[in-house]
Amino acid sequence: MSTAANVTDATFNSDVLKSEIPVMIDFWAVWCNPCKMIAPVIDKMAAAYEGKLKVVKMDVDSNSNTPSELGIRSIPTLMFFKNGEMVNQIVGVVSEAQLKKVIDTVLG
Repeated sequence: MSTAANVTDATFNSDVLKSEIPVMIDFWAVWCNPCKMIAPVIDKMAAAYEGKLKVVKMDVDSNSNTPSELGIRSIPTLMFFKNGEMVNQIVGVVSEAQLKKVIDTVLG
């Protein structure tokens, strides 16, 4: 089963912006309870959309440059990138059905 891979400030450009397929990135932190709540749903989406959507996570405590450049104010924040551009964003915990709907829109 596929789970979300970790990205860092150093790998963000190559892993996310230069990705051949759309990317969903989860900005999270170890101390964030809502992040823990949505983590299983993120991993489920990683498996469900394997090959169509790259699913990655970034720990905001270990990587401060990228979240700061992207203007992330609260976590969890999910951002969707397509062809190097941010095309959608979700802030906070959402249901699996809501997340699936956004992913399908991004992929559509």
